[in-house]
Amino acid sequence: MTQNIPHYDVIIIGSGSVGTPAAFYCAKAGLKVLVLDKDASVGQESNKKAIGGIRATHSDPAKIRLSLRSIEIFSTWKEQYGDDIEWDQGGYCFVAYRPEEENSLKSLLQKQKGFGLNIDWLEHKELLERVPDLKADGLIGGTFSPEDGSASPLLSAHAFYDHALQEGVVYRFNEPVTEIILKSGKAVGVKTPQAVYGADVVINAAGAWANQVGKLAGLDIPVKPDAHEAAITEPVARFLGPMIVDIRPAEGSSNYYFYQHITGQIIFCITPSPNIWGYDTNETSQFLPMVARRMVEIMPRLKNIRVRRTWRGLYPMTPDAMPIVGWAREAEGLFLLTGMCGQGFMLGPGLGELTQRVVSRQDTLEDREILTYLDPYRSFKGKEETLQ
Repeated sequence: MTQNIPHYDVIIIGSGSVGTPAAFYCAKAGLKVLVLDKDASVGQESNKKAIGGIRATHSDPAKIRLSLRSIEIFSTWKEQYGDDIEWDQGGYCFVAYRPEEENSLKSLLQKQKGFGLNIDWLEHKELLERVPDLKADGLIGGTFSPEDGSASPLLSAHAFYDHALQEGVVYRFNEPVTEIILKSGKAVGVKTPQAVYGADVVINAAGAWANQVGKLAGLDIPVKPDAHEAAITEPVARFLGPMIVDIRPAEGSSNYYFYQHITGQIIFCITPSPNIWGYDTNETSQFLPMVARRMVEIMPRLKNIRVRRTWRGLYPMTPDAMPIVGWAREAEGLFLLTGMCGQGFMLGPGLGELTQRVVSRQDTLEDREILTYLDPYRSFKGKEETLQ
């Protein structure tokens, strides 16, 4: 690269749920960071569409470790940095109304407890004491993890953004990357319609657009956008603590989940079945009747709460529902940080710290173990035992 081209230690493509924390932690460690985004401001794609759930109750050690660290960061953010991100440690509750879900949850519970997670099975009576508004008829029980919670994705993104600016991160919005510059097999910078920038490391954190960005360097990253819809109600007096997840499959969906935000609104989402592939983010007429019927069925108290807004966002999906994180073999210096499968918000802070250590060549043995699960060149066989 010529001397008159601005040069950065790290260029991050994407300012979403993972790109923005990565920028903050890299800059905090003393790296010179540039963030490029095709949109007009921070967190305008999947981050803006997330409903805010944060849990460590996954089924593999990589996501568990990353999410545990994220929970530490979210839960102490206001104390450490002063920003109110609406963190609420209400927990997560996976309910069982059939033996099939009871068996699945109990089987997964043993693995989760083996990883040291604070999660337990609550029988019918004890679960109703915890969540009294659940429909009692047919309820077998469920798992409850009290240390999980929620926060505002937009407030969190802006908190990371504001502190990244304070650490010297340069953001360029409305500036899509049109070329990843390769020299002798190494990524040495990027081009946009406005400028050329040099870098020692280029990070692809482009979410649902990661495959398109990867092709700029000759990579075919197995990430496809999958549309999910969500909604929010009017605020009401607080009556519900944990996120409620019902994993029973039904026509058009494989599960759904909802919780009451700290400000009183009920926020809810459904997982479509089959997947809805593509970049269409227009809301549908099918979503609200489908999910509302299922929610009211297990919590009748919800029936008179008015829905204020619905929206549709994109999950960057991989074949095995696990993120893709690691160095690209095809281009030295290109780091892949994508394929979060709808969990970028809860994984973002933990991954941001890990990314900083990796690009600074300070990664630990635990980091390297985590990266084996997220290896971009794994076989992608099977799927995580994902419940939401």
